[in-house]
Amino acid sequence: MDPHKRSATIEVMTGDEVIIGGGRFGTDRDGYAAMVRYARRWADRVWAIEGCAGIGKHIAIRLLADGEEVVDVPPKLSARARVFATGQGRKTDATDAHSVALVGTRMTGLSPVVNDEQLAVLRILVDRRRSLGEEHTRKTSQLHHLLLELIPGGAKRDLSAAQAKALLSKVRPRDAVGKTRRRVAAELVADLERIYARKKAANKELTEHLAATGTSLLNLHGIGPTGAARLLVEVGDITRFPNKAHFASWNGTAPIDASSGDQARHRLSRAGNRQINRVLHTMARVQLRNPTPGRDYYERKKADGKAPMEAMRCVKRRLSDIVFQTMLNDAITGTGSTARTGPGGQQGHDSDSSATGSHPHAGSSDKSLPGPAEQQPTPPLPAAS
Repeated sequence: MDPHKRSATIEVMTGDEVIIGGGRFGTDRDGYAAMVRYARRWADRVWAIEGCAGIGKHIAIRLLADGEEVVDVPPKLSARARVFATGQGRKTDATDAHSVALVGTRMTGLSPVVNDEQLAVLRILVDRRRSLGEEHTRKTSQLHHLLLELIPGGAKRDLSAAQAKALLSKVRPRDAVGKTRRRVAAELVADLERIYARKKAANKELTEHLAATGTSLLNLHGIGPTGAARLLVEVGDITRFPNKAHFASWNGTAPIDASSGDQARHRLSRAGNRQINRVLHTMARVQLRNPTPGRDYYERKKADGKAPMEAMRCVKRRLSDIVFQTMLNDAITGTGSTARTGPGGQQGHDSDSSATGSHPHAGSSDKSLPGPAEQQPTPPLPAAS
């Protein structure tokens, strides 16, 4: 399926890549019902949908509710299949559906889509919390702009609503423009008070839901309710990553080899999941502002000759390893499974698994992107037919 907001184009393909059907259907009640009736001609079926974490999510959830089996086809895989199948990259709904069908029949191990209500609730709450934070930042910027025009020199950077209200109480403009500025600034202060109350309630609700998941991410220095919830909803099943290097590559903290000649160096990766990268960046900044092992590690890296940005990259990579190990330990504890343990008594534990070891050597923070995975942590799905 090539999904869109109001339409979906499907192609029916057998396991030996013979096209036996297809069509374009609406995503409203009648169009969806017609599509499901059409697909029920084939009893043994698997739906391969492009972008189930994005535009295809709304229709994938409906199919799951109807008891259908759905696998997620990453857009990058379908784009490559389209180029190989057609020899060019031009897109139509029909060619997109064909490329998705090719990936669905040829590839094993595609991620099955599951309807996890707990994670779905967390995603809604953390998205709402993020929008509140963005709204708070936007209104604060507007307030600073007005205060700069009302008060010589403006206000301090970290300004609370109560402090802004106290400043405005001392301002008595006499002209119409000044009075309008003060009135709008007072309205922004009232908006900030309401947003702060909503943020506080959102944090409390997130904390309650996180406690129900049993995660220990909140025990890590620099991760709050928003960061922990974002990690859970974006990562999903942590065991889908063979090791911490692949997790770092996925979140963009694994450095890219930029060596040339005799100069060996790495540079920051701009790829990966940027939301998780932002969580790790915030975690690193919090650790650097406080007397933590993370700051000690940062100072040691600078003493070794690394530039501040390179040292920050190393800290983020080591924090990625800590987050990976924490989520892996939570998964092992939650499932109660027995697995091979390392020197630390935990699955996958080794001397480099801690980001804040007392004597870190050339570890994962200095390594580039990982090579091909040598193991598949979850059993692959059979090819769609």
